[in-house]
Amino acid sequence: MEINGRTRPTAVIGWPVAQSLSPAMHNAAYEALGLNWVCLPFGVPDQRALIAFVEAARRLPFVGFNVTMPHKQAVAELCDEVATLAQMAGAVNTVHCVDGQLMGYNTDGRGLLETLTEDAGFDTTGKSVAIIGSGGAAGAAVTSLILGKAASLALVNRDPDRAEALVERVRDRLRGMSVGVHALDPGAAEAVRGADLVINATPVGMGPDDPSPIPADWVREGQVVLDMVYRAGTTALVREAEQAGATALGGLGMLVAQGALAIDIWGGAERTTLRAPRDVMRAAAEKAMSELAMAQEAAE
Repeated sequence: MEINGRTRPTAVIGWPVAQSLSPAMHNAAYEALGLNWVCLPFGVPDQRALIAFVEAARRLPFVGFNVTMPHKQAVAELCDEVATLAQMAGAVNTVHCVDGQLMGYNTDGRGLLETLTEDAGFDTTGKSVAIIGSGGAAGAAVTSLILGKAASLALVNRDPDRAEALVERVRDRLRGMSVGVHALDPGAAEAVRGADLVINATPVGMGPDDPSPIPADWVREGQVVLDMVYRAGTTALVREAEQAGATALGGLGMLVAQGALAIDIWGGAERTTLRAPRDVMRAAAEKAMSELAMAQEAAE
């Protein structure tokens, strides 16, 4: 990759962001596509820093930027326009910078559908789904399931009121999908065990010693289990799902898909047929994740 006076920046912002895989996979895609862009990670620790970054992005020649925790919900309020899916999710993870205007999107939901199809051969049409969590990631998952014509949804969260608020935000767009809300306690076991698809939309699992967000006996053979968390090695949820005979996916495929969809959005202004190379991005992300894991082991 050559950086020169015509190179345009993209970014991933969040806190922390030092271990993000996005720069590696984005820069690999830009090189493969022949785009004179570069992706940089920016640590944005608080709301004040977020506002400062957003204002800079308006004035500098940014193509766009991706947003990760904890700013996906806050950045939606700072965009000039927010796409319908992002409004439904209550979170923005992709921003397109166009002539000083910021257009907010959420590619997480479509990324989820893409990885389910590509990595598990799973079609959500007519299926029952259980989601653990009720934050921005859960909102994106709910919108994807509406798009994917799922039949029913169980939202499971420690705070049922937050889950109810998510349901209220999308109630007018459910298209006949039935929704139930459950506290994260033994009473939710039947709803989770009975689902065709189980999604972890919480951060539980990011730490190497984190337990599964749900008890092992809530997962059964024949289910598809998607843990949105991605990291080197497998999470406790993925391990326990595999042991139960379920088809288990980590979050790397979804990460690649949502990042690729962001590039597709940004590139639309330059190439009408641009499609980010998912295989190139995944290989770069896997390599970067392996290097991070080795660096962590060396430091211990």
